[in-house]
Amino acid sequence: MELPDFLKETLAPLVAVVESMNKQVAAVDEKLAAMVEADEEMKRLCTMRSVGPVTAAAFVATIDDATRFEGPHQVQAYLGLVPSERSSGEEQHRGRITKTGNGKVRRLLVQVALSTMRLRKTASKPLWEWASRIEAKRGRKVAAVALARKTAGILFAMLRDKAPFIRPESERQRRHDAAEGRRLPMASHHLKSANRRTNQSRGQQLSDS
Repeated sequence: MELPDFLKETLAPLVAVVESMNKQVAAVDEKLAAMVEADEEMKRLCTMRSVGPVTAAAFVATIDDATRFEGPHQVQAYLGLVPSERSSGEEQHRGRITKTGNGKVRRLLVQVALSTMRLRKTASKPLWEWASRIEAKRGRKVAAVALARKTAGILFAMLRDKAPFIRPESERQRRHDAAEGRRLPMASHHLKSANRRTNQSRGQQLSDS
């Protein structure tokens, strides 16, 4: 659609500002991508689906030294992703997340969670399947925050263990592996019994001859 001349003249300064900003953003993105490529920790975090250079850089800068945290839950609390608690006598009530710590990192992790839930990549299937079950019961917002909390724990473990992202096993896969684990000893027992019967039969044949 062709715009009228007077409207083009009115919008021209705004278009020039937007184009200039886009060039600046592109230049910053290039510098950030190069920085991540040169940093082993940031590059490692980017092996997780939906985690890009911005999230990786922000997470590494915020966590700094992974050894100063005792475990994933402490990191999740540090980032304000754990539910608040109110105690009254013997009763404990959980409320909304505390939102303490770095709000930018927390928002980035929520965006990672939403992206994971939306894209549904095979590499992160157990994660979005888990979040989908929460979404069905408590809504998308609660599911996204829960997945952001889990993502923070995973990213921390990757920093702590100096390991790339490894696809978590789904509940179905764990049940299958557990069942296979039970079957293997039984199969081994049956095989040993069959071998024993075969050896006994051969021994009987030799004695008869």
